[in-house]
Amino acid sequence: MTKLYAVYGASGCGRSLMPVARQQLVRAQDASEIVFIDDSLAEITRVNGHRAMNYTTFLDETADEKAVQIAIANSRVREKIANRLEADGIQLWSIMADNVVLMDQIELAAGAALSPFVSITSNIKIGKCFHANLYSYVEHDCVIGDFVTFAPGVKCNGNIHIEDHAYIGAGAMIKQGTPDQPLVIGRGAVVGMGAVVTKSVPTGVTVVGNPARIVESK
Repeated sequence: MTKLYAVYGASGCGRSLMPVARQQLVRAQDASEIVFIDDSLAEITRVNGHRAMNYTTFLDETADEKAVQIAIANSRVREKIANRLEADGIQLWSIMADNVVLMDQIELAAGAALSPFVSITSNIKIGKCFHANLYSYVEHDCVIGDFVTFAPGVKCNGNIHIEDHAYIGAGAMIKQGTPDQPLVIGRGAVVGMGAVVTKSVPTGVTVVGNPARIVESK
């Protein structure tokens, strides 16, 4: 059976995740090719040693099985691409670095990208197409929705619920909740770089600072 893997996106996010994808195939002793997909390309070229092509060309490639990691930072675009892949019968591909730590009772949906030095502890449920960048961690008893993004160095402590499409900025720290009252980051909320979140964040707002406060629109 021939397999073809792809990293969707040849910008910074995709080029950072391609080595993680390669590591994963080496661990699995899988010699299949990995290509970049970039819709701005009119013809096949090469990026960092890999063939790069647009999505239509990728669909035309001959393989018994195709799987794609969506390396796009914008979660709404990730969702749109995930829906397209599903419609075309192409699998979402989860990738993780060699030194990622996974502990007990973790439910990790398809399409995750776990960068080097990420730790996910115990009794955690994570939705599809989760991005956890360098040195991020998720502590016990957290529930994370679909298309959530962690920038580098996010500290997500225990009993936290993060809803779909939330973005947690680099170095942000989220205070631990309790089993009967988890701290909630609402759907589509943005937690700014270095913010210290001590209480729940409503849907769709941006919070910054220490302690984190809502940025009011002008």
